[in-house]
Amino acid sequence: METKRLILFVVFSFSLLLLWDSWQKEQTPIETVGVTEKISDSSIPSSSAQLTNNMPASNLGFQLAQTPYITVTTDLYNISISNVGGDIRSLELLKHKDGEGAPYLMMSDNANPLLYVAQTGLLGGDLPSHKDIYSAMRASYQMNDNELVVPLVFENSAVKVTKTYRFTKNSYVIQVTYSLLNKSLNTIKSSVYLQFIHDGTTHQGSAMMPSFTGTAYFNNKDKFTKLAFDDVDKKPFSLVTSDGWIGIIQRYFAGAWILPSETSRELYSKKVADNIYASGTLAFLGEIDPGSTKLFTSELFVGPQSKDDLAAAAEGLSYAVDYGWLTFIASPLFSVLSGIQKAVINWGVAIILLTILIKLLFYPLSAASYRSMAQMREVAPRLQSMKEKFGDDKQKMQQAMMELYKTEKINPLGGCLPILVQIPVFIALYWVLLGSVELRGAPFLYISDLSVPDSLFGTLWFVPLGPLPLLMAASMFLQMKLNPKPTDPMQARLMMMMPIIFSIFFFFFPAGLVLYWLVNNILSIGQQWYVNNKIHAEALKKKGNA
Repeated sequence: METKRLILFVVFSFSLLLLWDSWQKEQTPIETVGVTEKISDSSIPSSSAQLTNNMPASNLGFQLAQTPYITVTTDLYNISISNVGGDIRSLELLKHKDGEGAPYLMMSDNANPLLYVAQTGLLGGDLPSHKDIYSAMRASYQMNDNELVVPLVFENSAVKVTKTYRFTKNSYVIQVTYSLLNKSLNTIKSSVYLQFIHDGTTHQGSAMMPSFTGTAYFNNKDKFTKLAFDDVDKKPFSLVTSDGWIGIIQRYFAGAWILPSETSRELYSKKVADNIYASGTLAFLGEIDPGSTKLFTSELFVGPQSKDDLAAAAEGLSYAVDYGWLTFIASPLFSVLSGIQKAVINWGVAIILLTILIKLLFYPLSAASYRSMAQMREVAPRLQSMKEKFGDDKQKMQQAMMELYKTEKINPLGGCLPILVQIPVFIALYWVLLGSVELRGAPFLYISDLSVPDSLFGTLWFVPLGPLPLLMAASMFLQMKLNPKPTDPMQARLMMMMPIIFSIFFFFFPAGLVLYWLVNNILSIGQQWYVNNKIHAEALKKKGNA
């Protein structure tokens, strides 16, 4: 087999690996649950040990009542809290912007198209669910110190419940506390549920750049697991465990409900209406004697998938930045990239320096590969002569090629095997650059955001146009010219088309990822040019001595 054919195989295998890795990151097993009692509103969890398997086929069982909101402003959030249930109905991240420069809207109840709210409720006796009305002392709250407390009160003849949100400066963890006073003469058996309501379509990425949005959970037994909304359509998920969190993850951002470590809980995810899903946790609080008060504190993480913020919030939450099966390579790569960025203050420069560092690390392997290809380039005219001499006699052609390789001490696999060793690192870095929220909104030269495609020249139809993909195509074309030309005309034409084919994908890739590939190609071209000249000089010297 010719080296060029092997190179084609490696390139296309690499592309398939990327596609397969992207696909398997979206897949996850689903656990089934049994059927129990029916409930009138499927958005309210059952207080039994297992969730209901009843999945309504319409929106009749799910409604979000519209009432005046309590507005909360902190150093990190703009939040709207509904009097109904004390739900968080709207949440903006002030330090992260959308495409128009406004605060990033992470949660909303307007379903246009985003539906994403955080709900909590109580089960048992006359305790309030997320559909009952709370009162607040004020209509708006503003953080002026290191902490902001927002209390909401529900009271009837049997109970008084205070639901308190506690916000801390510079923290994406919101403390949610329930104080339950039993005013009745009877003992109350109480449970609490904390859940997210999310639609099944928003934040799923594009056809060219799909991304996962769905349920994720973590516990010490099962570790990190993702649950796609499509899978929950078929079977609701339920897991009784003594630890762990559950939440909604999407590209760059995450929300998670975190319970005290000693609390037994049931994690669940189910369909509550057409294209609407509930994912949360249910815990038994125990009995509340007459005249007694019970306190329960949980935490809500809502924010960017920053490694530091995730690690500080809960064990295992840092897995929300999902690098798939190459996490063991990707995580150290991100640590190095982040360390470089802290020194140079710019993510674009950090990507360039990391690319140079990786290139130096793999220099011996790359040199061996380029040396093999340069040797093949030198004998290419002789191979072409053999092809013309033997015509369609492939057996004699193969024998003559093997004899030539043996005489010239050429390893026909030498150009590909070193590349295969580097592929896992390339894939890992691909996911690092694709999933790092730190690159979101990060500028570099004329690029305002390294996490989106380069579109300096605007958009043609639906294709963003920018210099980086065009330079990438040019670098690939130049690199192909440095390689030995295939003796097969069909392979030669295919190799010439590859820069165009790959450029189509690079137009849709984030600019930070294209920047990495461009710098890597430029360095590869320089190294390959040097090796080619060296091998060519050795060949001329050999001929002169012959």
